[in-house]
Amino acid sequence: MISDPDSALIGVSALAERLRASSGPILVDVRWVVGSPPLVNDFLSAHIPGAQFCDLDAVLADPPGHAGRHPLPDPMRLQETLRSWGVDDDSEIIVYDGAASVAAARAWWVLRWAGLSRVRVLDGGFAAWSQASEPVESGPALRPALPGTVTVRAGSLPALDAAAAAVLGEQGRLLDVRAPERYRGEVEPIDAVAGHVPGALNLPTTGTVTSSGAFKSRTGLHRHFAAAGLQAGQPEVGVYCGSGVTAAQTMLALHEVGIDAVLYPGSWSEWITDPDRPIGIG
Repeated sequence: MISDPDSALIGVSALAERLRASSGPILVDVRWVVGSPPLVNDFLSAHIPGAQFCDLDAVLADPPGHAGRHPLPDPMRLQETLRSWGVDDDSEIIVYDGAASVAAARAWWVLRWAGLSRVRVLDGGFAAWSQASEPVESGPALRPALPGTVTVRAGSLPALDAAAAAVLGEQGRLLDVRAPERYRGEVEPIDAVAGHVPGALNLPTTGTVTSSGAFKSRTGLHRHFAAAGLQAGQPEVGVYCGSGVTAAQTMLALHEVGIDAVLYPGSWSEWITDPDRPIGIG
């Protein structure tokens, strides 16, 4: 478990202590499985006390289309949801998912893209919280008495479009973090076309976490990225996956070791919407 003031991660014990404070953080439960209906029943069954439920597909993305399967959300719609959770511009927000922080990392990235700076991810997610026998509650989320006043400032983090991703691919500075067989174009269980952005390097995001779903130590993350020749101080790299969700997990891991990176939100599902874009195979 990485723990220092610059980390975007927070552990179970630290979160439990923060929740005992008189003005604790806003909690967001973003448990999610690709291709499945919203896991609201899981939330209703048990969640961290005080958490708000976030439907990733409805809140952290726009409907699928030319911009991919998970385009960035409409800023005004996102702002309305955040205000309903009581979020102000300076709010501290802690997000969590089931365990591996894939969906939570998407929330972390989108909220920072929206201009919120005090956002962290519960390392190990709800699984780690439950295993530590910390308290849970059931039932629907309770809305705050007064709405928040946050103003979403879309674009507060940079993002790549397809043209910029192509350039980084040509320079050997674009990471494809999907499974190797999807990168090579041998199988494609979700998108209509198999393959990868030409020049992209394959570095599966599964290598950033342990078997429990918690992030590896900083030493482990350094080793993971060093295998692709990445280290702090090098030119910025781009990161993509199938639709810009799992790539956020790698973005968070890169942040933890001080490597500059930019997300390609449209990712492979946007790349293939233009038949003139080249396809890498193998």
